[in-house]
Amino acid sequence: MLAALESLRAEGDFSVEVIDVDADEALVERYDELVPVLMGQRADQPPQQLCHYFLDLPVVRDFLTRIEK
Repeated sequence: MLAALESLRAEGDFSVEVIDVDADEALVERYDELVPVLMGQRADQPPQQLCHYFLDLPVVRDFLTRIEK
């Protein structure tokens, strides 16, 4: 998923933070079977789950479009 996400760099400015879900018991409990999971966050809002297992290009592109506004 990370490689596919990096391919979107030309479409928008964003940062990526990779977090080891297995290193945090609370994250394992929450996302155990959904890893890899991609969360998106705007500065003024809580994080939201965008996709898991595979990159959902339409969802991520829509999110990137909304954060640029």
